[in-house]
Amino acid sequence: MYDVIVIGARCAGSPTAMLFARQGYRVLLLEKARFPQDTLSSHYLHTQGVALLKRWGLLDKLIEAGCRPIDRQRYEAPGVRIDGFSLPIDGQRTTYAPRRYVLDPILADGAVAAGVEFRQGCAVNDLLFEDDRVVGVRYTTPGGGEATDRARLVVGADGMRSLVARKTGAPNVIEHPRMTCTYYSYWSGVPSDFELYARPGRWIGVIPTNDDLTLLMAYFPQDEFSEMRKAVEPAYLDAFRTTAPELWERMAEGKREEQLYGTGHQENYFRKAFGPGWALVGDAVNHKDSITARGITEAFVQAQSLTDHIGDGLHDDARLNAALRRYENDLGGEALSHYQGALNVAELKPEGRAEMLQKLVGHQEQIDRYFSTLSGAISIDDFYNDELLELLDQS
Repeated sequence: MYDVIVIGARCAGSPTAMLFARQGYRVLLLEKARFPQDTLSSHYLHTQGVALLKRWGLLDKLIEAGCRPIDRQRYEAPGVRIDGFSLPIDGQRTTYAPRRYVLDPILADGAVAAGVEFRQGCAVNDLLFEDDRVVGVRYTTPGGGEATDRARLVVGADGMRSLVARKTGAPNVIEHPRMTCTYYSYWSGVPSDFELYARPGRWIGVIPTNDDLTLLMAYFPQDEFSEMRKAVEPAYLDAFRTTAPELWERMAEGKREEQLYGTGHQENYFRKAFGPGWALVGDAVNHKDSITARGITEAFVQAQSLTDHIGDGLHDDARLNAALRRYENDLGGEALSHYQGALNVAELKPEGRAEMLQKLVGHQEQIDRYFSTLSGAISIDDFYNDELLELLDQS
């Protein structure tokens, strides 16, 4: 009998398991993959996520793994270019964009160091119920046998296609249609900062990562997915040529080192976050278009939020239910704001944003505050302060 079973050991599950274990709970962490293993990802850790890694004592391990530091950001759209960076959070200003085969094992090792029992190669097949309450899991072991384990709380950190969400019938409480599709690869010989380029119908993301490689991502409208997947490489390259000509020249001096990866299945939703004996974190509870690269950071934030709210109240029914309600309510705040922001960007209509940002040119403090809304250092409401509104009115 465990206190907590966490399903999924990537950027939501391992921190959740680790933080529960640090509170003194007996935790089982199950993962169907065997690490290290790559996965589709936009990679970027916003300042908020870096600050949490530092708080958890894991940031030095990420730095030691050779991930290039990032301390400069650029945004270009028709008629505007701004350069700057987010304000710090808890003293952390430098950010990183690690490969997932680097990041995920660091997170899992952190969980193990906290006392978590970590089992890889275990595919969870079903949940155990008693009187409509989740009380455990049934899974296939690496050897092909079947095992069951029980817990006070089962946490689904098992992604967009979450088994926990499906088996508990967790409904979508907010839902929007797919908006973009994306393809990306890793290039050598393309020096870069964290760079974003936009034009109507296209969005380019450029992020330094491990092994002196640069992640180059292109976003397209969802309604082009069926056609462009027939000839992905020409569409991918043309997006860079027509959206970011200066970057295109840098790419000509570089080399694509890996295949193209991509997806047209970027769902947009919030699910019911909890029920009797279960809770959801990460993509299992909230998924949005990856165009603002908030997924990893918000998985960290949710892990911290869930475990903080529960605290030492896991085995008290009234306290546990109140804690899970507070966790769910938190999702309606900052997470909902970032969700709406991602949908706005995913419309691939940068004209209004470009017009506003043009008015910030020459005002570096306001530019950095704008980048801070993306990183989580400043909320959208705080961004539109009296000083900014006066500047926009004067312009």
